[in-house]
Amino acid sequence: MTRIIPFALAVAALATAGAAQASTMVIGGGAAKECSDSALKGRSDKRSVLACTSALELENLNFRDRARTYVNRGVLQMRQKDFGAARSDFDAAGAIDPNLGEVFVNRGAAYVGEERYREGVEQIDKGLALGVKEPEKAWFNRGLANEGLGDLKAAFRDYSRAAELNPDWPAPKLELTRFSVKRP
Repeated sequence: MTRIIPFALAVAALATAGAAQASTMVIGGGAAKECSDSALKGRSDKRSVLACTSALELENLNFRDRARTYVNRGVLQMRQKDFGAARSDFDAAGAIDPNLGEVFVNRGAAYVGEERYREGVEQIDKGLALGVKEPEKAWFNRGLANEGLGDLKAAFRDYSRAAELNPDWPAPKLELTRFSVKRP
């Protein structure tokens, strides 16, 4: 069965700020669909992770669906703050599809959650270079990382870019309210 997999992005809380995470939607049935639905709907319960694991172990997935199911399970694990397991899944997805930008954006989000900000920026930049469905989420994550590094000018630019790309998304606007810009 062929599955069509468009990308969607969800937001979950990491530490004191929310990091955007890329999940994928699987059209069709089975555990892979349940896994993607869970990732898209913001769930992170053990049953959702088990659905992803079942899909990976039992379903005959093409390489794209397999990579995207690893991404979804990684997103669920990241929401549980199991960053090591999440990164392992993103690594597995990247080994299958090294041109999937969401792998890098999510790995970057995991690094941000672990306060490994420099690594987070590097991964997010790679994801942006490859292209992602909703780049505003990557720019938001980059802002979190740059803020963690103490580079407030870069963080401000990143949050501003995220807000520009999706004016209806409140998260970057909320972050920007904490900044005051002084002209010389």
